[in-house]
Amino acid sequence: MSLRSLFVDFNSYFASVEQQADPALRGRPVGVVPVMAQTTCCIAASVEAKTFGVRTGTLVRDARKLCPQIELVLAQPPLYVDYHHRLKQAIETCIPIAYVGSIDEVACELIGRERTRANAIAIARNIKAAVRGVGDWLRCSIGIAPNHFLSKTATDMQKPDGLVVLEDADLPHALYRLELSDLCGIGPAMEQRLHAHGIRSVAQLCALDATALRDVWGGIEGERFFDALRGQWQVRRESARASLGHSHVLGPEWRTPAGARAVLKKLLVKAAMRLRHEGYVAQAMSVRVRHLRADAWHGEIRFDATDDSREFLRQFARALEQRDRDTLRLPLRDTSPLPLAVSVTLHRLQRRDESTACLFVDETKSRAVNSVLDRINRRYGGNTLYFGSMQGALDAAPMRIPFSTIPNTQLECDSERGTPWRQRARPFNRAGMQPTRPHNRNQML
Repeated sequence: MSLRSLFVDFNSYFASVEQQADPALRGRPVGVVPVMAQTTCCIAASVEAKTFGVRTGTLVRDARKLCPQIELVLAQPPLYVDYHHRLKQAIETCIPIAYVGSIDEVACELIGRERTRANAIAIARNIKAAVRGVGDWLRCSIGIAPNHFLSKTATDMQKPDGLVVLEDADLPHALYRLELSDLCGIGPAMEQRLHAHGIRSVAQLCALDATALRDVWGGIEGERFFDALRGQWQVRRESARASLGHSHVLGPEWRTPAGARAVLKKLLVKAAMRLRHEGYVAQAMSVRVRHLRADAWHGEIRFDATDDSREFLRQFARALEQRDRDTLRLPLRDTSPLPLAVSVTLHRLQRRDESTACLFVDETKSRAVNSVLDRINRRYGGNTLYFGSMQGALDAAPMRIPFSTIPNTQLECDSERGTPWRQRARPFNRAGMQPTRPHNRNQML
């Protein structure tokens, strides 16, 4: 009765949803891209594409070399969010969901007789059937283990459509065939730190005691990792939100100083709307612009706590002016190198009901304006009403899906008279990635 966690990971999620939505893509190698440009990368690859070596993060030009017949499709985040909610409902007909890890993974907690191996496997098979009921081209890998860390690890041990059970008797030797980077919590930086301590395999890692791992991690997280490897149940810790923001890799048509500036303003206003929806105010803003063949620029500014879109836009302008006053080259000027990606982040957050209002500013009017903007944009789609400085970027920076957050489509979707933003995207040909005839999804690249 050692099993307590059941983890569900949807296989090649974005690409599988595309194949489910378009039967013409089924059985074919598919790569999902955020923008139609040779300089971007695949944010997802279908099972068929992965057999050719195409992975998440593979550059478009490399994907074409690895798999000349690959079909590259523009991402549809609203569609993925819609299927995410359908799949959650399907899973909860079999077992309650304890928490959502990301848009393509959920964790469930086993209780009572569900913890026996036979019953846990039966639940897993029911979940697989429920997932296929949502879409016959959707598959999931399921891991069952004594804790969420191990059950998540187990989902990667057999793909696609896998089912792996790790019991106490299987630990830790069942993990020895994995690479260090296969374990959740070991990224490139931590892997380098482990190598510096002479640890290059999971077997070597598991051989260390809790004190040694605490030294390697530099704190109590090492002891928690020791316990997780051995199947100890760990209560999931809820983290407080520390920041909120958006980033965007610019399409070719937006890679100008003016385009980057307009996109940043759109991202900032969208972040402000989310901030108000979640009940926070911010006291600082950071802006980052990454350039093609040039150093990135990062600016940060602090101000009184606010959630007002107009105030954020004023502070954005102030950040640029500050860089100008410091006689540093302003990356968003006409003489600057071409911008490739932009991001804006609001941080030093406080709950609005726990913050102190500024004594010298009457926020009554700004709150009324923001309330009207938010109500209209939630009802009719984002950017139904917008600030004039965003005019040039209304078609840019559509919804993106962060790793651990499921977007609220009411706050994210652009309106454009109800037309899906994907249908408004400019199509490109396969050779030069230049605009071509009206949109046809099978001839976009």
